[in-house]
Amino acid sequence: MIDIDFANGTYVCPYCGHDQAFDRSHDEMNIGFHSGWNNSDIKKYGMEADYIIHWFKCSNKKCGKECVTSFNRLTGKQFDILPEATYKHYPDYIPIQIRQDYEEACIIIDKSPKAAATLYRRCLQGMIRDYWGIKKSRLVDEIDELQSKVTSAQWKAIDGLRKLGNIGAHMEKDVNIIIDIDKNEAQKLRKLVDLFMDKWYIARHDEELLLNEISDISDEKQKERKDN
Repeated sequence: MIDIDFANGTYVCPYCGHDQAFDRSHDEMNIGFHSGWNNSDIKKYGMEADYIIHWFKCSNKKCGKECVTSFNRLTGKQFDILPEATYKHYPDYIPIQIRQDYEEACIIIDKSPKAAATLYRRCLQGMIRDYWGIKKSRLVDEIDELQSKVTSAQWKAIDGLRKLGNIGAHMEKDVNIIIDIDKNEAQKLRKLVDLFMDKWYIARHDEELLLNEISDISDEKQKERKDN
């Protein structure tokens, strides 16, 4: 859901994650679905059929994308129109297949939490293979090898994601048995994937960047000393 603060006139761009003021990037329009209704319909539904449509354009020059959302005037419930789902847009140094699986899972999480869980499972497997270099024929074997490299709490959560993803990937022996995953549970899996994206890829990149910057500063200072 697009993060909007009307009281302070700010919103978070769902594409690039930048906080910004509405400024001239915002427009709104009122829409009421009353055409063709009789008096009893209008009396029954009233403002429940009235919506305010808000349009924003990101002021970040590297982004500049548009987003559209609507609010029910009576309930205040928000319905995002563009983009169809909000999620973190991870940098290009994370493999594209992992990012695509993650984004697809986030897009379908409301419509099919079970399918989203399966994609988060696939995303996790891609991370284990790419980041840790563990490649086996089965995910369960890959996670077993990972056990000595992460904390016990992290390993247990990772194995739990695998098992939940299996619910969507594999049918029960008895086809009449239905084990479902709800939206809130799938959102927890998303947060777990976000956690490891940050702890593994983002943290490694930021560390390498900082270390290289310190080395460059040191080299520059040593050069200055020799020149003097």
